[in-house]
Formats: sequence, C-alpha cells, structure tokens
Amino acid sequence: MGRLAFLAHSENENTRHRGALRATTGWRIRIGTVAATAAMVSAGIVLGAGPAAAAPAAIKLTSVSCPNEIVQGQLSGCVTELQNLLNAHGAGLVVDGQFGPSTLYAVREYQAATAIAVDGRVGPATKSKLYATGGSAPAPINLQSSSCPANVVQGDKGGCVSELQRLLRHHGYAVDVDGDFGAGTASAVRGFQSSRGLTADGQVGANTKRALYDTDESPSTSLDLRSASCPANIVEGESGGCVATLQALLNGKGQQLAVDGEFGPATLSAVKAFQSASGLTADGQVGPNTKAALYSNIGGGGGNGAPAPINLNSASCPNEIVQGQRSGCVTELQSLLNHHGADLAVDGDFGALTDSAVRDFQSEKGLSADGHVGPNTKAALYGAVTPPSSPPPGGGYGKILDVAAAEAGTVEGSARANSYGSSVGLSLSTSNYAWCATFVSWVAKQTGATSYRNSYVSGWVKQARAGNYHLSVTTDPQPGDIVAFDWDGGSDFTGGNEHIGIVRTVSGSSLTTVEGNTSNPNGGSDGVYVKSRGTNNGYDVVFIRVR
Repeated sequence: MGRLAFLAHSENENTRHRGALRATTGWRIRIGTVAATAAMVSAGIVLGAGPAAAAPAAIKLTSVSCPNEIVQGQLSGCVTELQNLLNAHGAGLVVDGQFGPSTLYAVREYQAATAIAVDGRVGPATKSKLYATGGSAPAPINLQSSSCPANVVQGDKGGCVSELQRLLRHHGYAVDVDGDFGAGTASAVRGFQSSRGLTADGQVGANTKRALYDTDESPSTSLDLRSASCPANIVEGESGGCVATLQALLNGKGQQLAVDGEFGPATLSAVKAFQSASGLTADGQVGPNTKAALYSNIGGGGGNGAPAPINLNSASCPNEIVQGQRSGCVTELQSLLNHHGADLAVDGDFGALTDSAVRDFQSEKGLSADGHVGPNTKAALYGAVTPPSSPPPGGGYGKILDVAAAEAGTVEGSARANSYGSSVGLSLSTSNYAWCATFVSWVAKQTGATSYRNSYVSGWVKQARAGNYHLSVTTDPQPGDIVAFDWDGGSDFTGGNEHIGIVRTVSGSSLTTVEGNTSNPNGGSDGVYVKSRGTNNGYDVVFIRVR
C-alpha cells in the first residue's frame, strides 16, 4: 500500500536485483534501495560509465510538447522529466533523457506497484499517477502494522503519517502527502471521524484506522488476461479484475474508459473498435486473438509479450519452479501471485521480485519460505479459496435472507469468508480488501436470485436504477431486499465510501441488516454480522429489490 523504492538498474533489461523488503503486515512488495548506490546516482557517478552528455531540459509530461504516450527509444526533455519523477520514487536512474531498457524497467515496476496495466508505455494514466503520488514524502507504511504506533497523533512524522494522508486523500480530504502530521492533517482526521460517527479527537487509533481502510476498492489491474485466472472469452456483462485489466489495456491502446471492472456497453464499443483497428473480427468477445493483440509490444522489452501461461501442475512445468527460469509456467505463477495481491509485472521471467513474492506468499501460508515453487506451494496458489461446504440452495429471492443470515458470525480472513470471492472471480483473503459487495454477490449466486455479480457497491446501485438483471429500486423495503449506503451523501455511490448488505427487519425508519465486511458488535474481528441501521442518520440509503 505504498510507493515503491527501486533498485538502480544497469541497461541490461534482463538483469533482476534482489532486495525486496517487507514493510507491512501483508506482503505487498517493496524494493529496497542500496544507500551507497543511490548516493552515487544522485551525485551523477555511475560505475563503468563514460562521460555523460547533458540531458535535455525537463518538460512537464502533461504539456502539449510531450506525446500522448512516451515509449522506449525516445530522447527528449519529456523523458528527462519522466526519469526525474521515477527517481523521486527511488528508481535510481541516470537522468539522460534517453528512454532505454533501464527506464523501461523502472516504468514497468512503477506501473505494477500502482495497479496500472504493466505495458511500459507512459500514457495519461501513468503520467497522472506519477504526479499524484509525488516522491518526496517518506514511503507509506500500513497503519495497522506493528511499525506504526497504536495512536498516530499530531506532531508525528514518517511513513505512517504518509499512509494516513494518502488514505485521507482517498476519502476526499485535501491534505498534502508529506509525512508530517500538522494542523491540516489533524483537521482532516477530525472531519473524517465525524463523518463516520467516531469520536472526533484527531487521534488515529484502532477504530479510525479500520474506518480509513474500510473502502469500496477498485478491482486490481494486475491480472494477466491470458492466464487461467481469467475466462477464455471475456464478454459483456462480466465484472472483476480481468475486466479492469482489459479496460486498462484498451486505454493503453488509445481508448478512454473508466477502469471500473464492469464490462458494459462502453467497454464493448472499445473492444470492437480495437478489434477493427487490429484486423480482427469485431464481435466484442475478448478471446485468445484479441488478448494477444492487446499484449503486443507489452512485456519482454517491447517484444511479443510474456510466454503463454501454462498450468503449474501440468507435465510441461518442472516439479520445482525456481529463480532464473523463464517460461509460461512463470507467467502463470506471476499471475497467480498477483491474484493473491502481489502486483508483479507479468513477464514470464522468474527474477528477484517474483522470488520475493513467492517467499512472502509461502510465509503467509505457513510454508517453508525457500522461494521454490514445488507441489505444496502450487497447491496453495490454486487452493486458496475453500468452496462452501454445502451446495447452493437455490430458491431465488425468497431465500436471500435465509442464506445471508446463516453466514452471520463468519470471521473475516477465514476460509469460509475467503470463499465468498469465488462469486466475483477473486481468491484474495477478505483481510486484504473491502468485500461487502462480494458477500452480496455470493448470496445472489447461492440463491440464483439474479445473475448479477460485482465487487462494487456502485455497480449494484447502477444496475438497480437501470432495472437490469431483475434488480430495481424500491421505497418499500422488505426482508430479503438489498440495501446500499452512501456514507458521503449525494446518493452517487462513488468515492469509495459505500457499503451494502441484506435487509433483515424493517420498523419505520429503523432496520436491521446482515452485512459482510462489517465490525463485530461485540468487539473482535470484522466479518458477517447483524447490524442496526436507519434511513435518517445523515447518510443516503437505496433499497434494491430482486424479483
């Protein structure tokens, strides 16, 4: 959950350097820098390098003087600016204005770290992210890790404050991300606490930390469309991380889609336009040929992309996959690791970053953290989701409340809770993302009440308002209806401050609900619990009927 600090790289694109460090309680990858190397780079000293020509004067990437996409092979002030920005995130590049393999590698690493499609092309999304994330503040540290104090307070400095400020900005508060907990940050914290019904004391303790991380998160764009994690044909109506990756890749080819993980009419039109421009049948279905075209000039140093993924348990993969190998088995491995939250560049090359991700995954699963992907690690990669112990009961909308209520007491991070992600194509631990809409999707799948599935609250509201998928908005809520909350107000259900659950009882303006990803009323871990809510408590509520 933070900015990456990159190792200095030579101009050998195939070189991979060891140095990943854990900086949170999870295992998102951060690449360590060597202080002496960084000092030499900042001083303009590069071992083995001859006299360097002066770099072209830096030009702001968003100016009309820079192309829409900055790519390998270019030499300009735009590349100088790009290299300066990457160095602000710890890349350790020689600033020469030349977009060579080392710069390409740094771009890819940055894209992987910030959930942008890893194509090595510096288009609008990458430019915007580079300027938005800055580079001078201390690297963010997860607030819930042991590296941060129990209470983060005014006057504190460092990576915990950077993370706090980043989260506050995500929730709409205009604070600078500088790692310094000053008066402006304290005011934003109190405002956030008031909006969530917390004591507005400006101290960021356990309850405030939990609320800051309790957001309706975007699906990852790190999945490889060609891997077994994605359908062979991705079509209109689907949602999730594979669709988000598709949208990000289409944007990299000149489209301007919202990366929302929902394959709707706009995405369909973009797919057809891309297929026509690529000489493919414009049927709107993203099959093997369309995927191959989308990945052309992506990965492998701008060549033909990563090797096609191969199931790790097939006879084509060795018993142990280890660092130094390059193959479709590694492509599959990297995609599976990303499915568990690693944010790797999917290039089929088992380098130091992949090795670190494997070791972190093994530690997370209680396996020997040796970096060797043998039978046990393969089984864990494919078996993270435990299927529900009972078959889907069916019964349509009449069973929605029964199925939801039966899950009450399921604890976040448990195998049962993690199985809910199967309804939207996720195998992440529920400890690592906001899963309230995923739970509703799982209930819908169990009952067959609607074919709609989405990990976004906004998606459920949008489809209900449009009257799609047997969903509609009602002003007469009944047990078994779905209820969506917009904590920010405005009833637009955007901005990441939304929640959703199943109506259990209704009495006037008061109701009880069954919700996933919600706090335990008796204290303890989040999970599926019955909560008391209302329709006049200062937040917007939409009731959704499934018929």
